[in-house]
Amino acid sequence: MFDSVRDDLRTTLDEIRAAGLHKPERVIGTPQSATVAVTAGGRPGDVLNFCANNYLGLADHPEVIAAAHEALDRWGYGMASVRFICGTQEVHKELEGRLSAFLGQEDTILYSSCFDANGGVFETLLGAEDAVISDALNHASIIDGIRLSKARRFRYANRDMADLEQQLKEAAEGGARRKLIVTDGVFSMDGYVAPLREICDLAERYDAMVMVDDSHAVGFVGPGGRGTPELHGVMDRVDIITGTLGKALGGASGGYVAARAEIVALLRQRSRPYLFSNTLAPVIAAASLKVIDLLESAGELRERLAANTALFRSRMTEEGFDILPGDHAIAPVMIGDASVAGRMAELLLERGVYVIGFSYPVVPQGAARIRVQLSAAHSTDDVNRAVDAFVAARAELDA
Repeated sequence: MFDSVRDDLRTTLDEIRAAGLHKPERVIGTPQSATVAVTAGGRPGDVLNFCANNYLGLADHPEVIAAAHEALDRWGYGMASVRFICGTQEVHKELEGRLSAFLGQEDTILYSSCFDANGGVFETLLGAEDAVISDALNHASIIDGIRLSKARRFRYANRDMADLEQQLKEAAEGGARRKLIVTDGVFSMDGYVAPLREICDLAERYDAMVMVDDSHAVGFVGPGGRGTPELHGVMDRVDIITGTLGKALGGASGGYVAARAEIVALLRQRSRPYLFSNTLAPVIAAASLKVIDLLESAGELRERLAANTALFRSRMTEEGFDILPGDHAIAPVMIGDASVAGRMAELLLERGVYVIGFSYPVVPQGAARIRVQLSAAHSTDDVNRAVDAFVAARAELDA
């Protein structure tokens, strides 16, 4: 049976390569850091890393590593079960409490990933008599989570408040019992920030709840690093925050839902990814507690990240590159053609700068880009070297 399927799969893979949409995976032989060693899939040797979500440079922070070592000795390697059976340790409860306090929410529930967190919310909270109103550029995990629910689905154009209001009106006129607006806090392919104050205003006008996936913001966006709700002054008006421990918060894995107490309580009883997936490894929970300690005094790291971001964006603009506007550490360099974006990423790697070309289906057809991600771990020299490499790679492409 599989012989015929194999031929079909090979044809599909050949089509992906021919369209310039193939996504190679490179192997690195070092910890995640501002500089990594590529051992396979690219130029061997140390290269500057500008494609990680390691926004604050904490992935290899010595205090985080030490906390992880200590946790292995104290709590062991893994839980080997789900929490309602035998999978809750004190360290998990402590992390949930610390996240709740940090994010200004009543309670928090941990998941093995933010993808699972987003996959567990909608089906639990919404039924066929309810409505979910989702931004058109929301993360794939939100889209997949919505598909699991029976709620009526409405979609509004990215950050378009007039369209959001129209969708809310239609949901209300359709007799929706509950209405949930869901948005990324920061849109990962563009670096755009959601207008949460305006979203909350509309939510209150139309009696809707607000959910924010703040994976690309918590830790470094907002005066205290508490994410886009803090940035917009609406921490007390957002009902559900989902996020990850795998980006600014240490870069390992794991996710969470921080929300109103009743929402979290119901998720513990009904959320399928929580009930049927193993508990977050205790070593990650313990190391994440150390990360939260560091976040409370991470003002200098956030300032360094902001400075690196401003320098890269300004220099690339001066050199004539097309960068989507904003001040987020996600700085998309727009290329357009997928094969050209892939080739430029290869040329940059040859020049010691590790970046990735993004193409369909991750971004729309014809909107291929190189998504540069700045980190507090980068030096000013690192940033300047990256810009110089872009200039040189463009010259070779044009030659």
